[in-house]
Amino acid sequence: MKKAELRQQFLSQRRALTTDEVARRSESIANQVFQGIPLFAQLSTARGGVIHIFLPILRQKEVDTWLIIHRLWRDFPAVRVTTSISDTDTNQLTHYLLTSETRLIENRWGIPEPQPDENLRIDSDQIDTVLVPLLAFDRQGHRVGYGKGYYDRFLADCRPDCLAIGLSLFKPVDLITDVEPTDVALSSCISPDTVWLFGNRY
Repeated sequence: MKKAELRQQFLSQRRALTTDEVARRSESIANQVFQGIPLFAQLSTARGGVIHIFLPILRQKEVDTWLIIHRLWRDFPAVRVTTSISDTDTNQLTHYLLTSETRLIENRWGIPEPQPDENLRIDSDQIDTVLVPLLAFDRQGHRVGYGKGYYDRFLADCRPDCLAIGLSLFKPVDLITDVEPTDVALSSCISPDTVWLFGNRY
């Protein structure tokens, strides 16, 4: 199935979820993040690491990543958490350190964003792991986002060993048929019930 069809289909499916169901699935995803991926055992060492996490538009019923963020702050103090500001003119992301003290202001889409003059900027090549938003993904690790290409540009700038981990409220489709050369595949994807691994990144 093509991306445009999948985008509409999964937007509709997501809107049909109740707030309680989104909360339940988000909690299951957060549990899978820490139980299902060996990455976090490595991050508990003194070396730590840098994880980029998108901040959810909760009224749009996106995965509630705050469950993951608060647990990282609590249990993995050596890990630095980052998030992004979106440039709507260039469709590029810039990344900033996210702490419990970070002041957030919603952008035009309702995405909470840190203020660039108040927070430490983090370059893409410093990031070890990216938790990637998506609407749908397939069994080959390709994803459907909102169609602006922000994350494909971002992931292309990251180091080759950076892990791109999708978070999905739904199971995968069999195949996205219009994958483009500029699309960056996921290393893995976490759904409420399963961790899907792609390639040889672990």
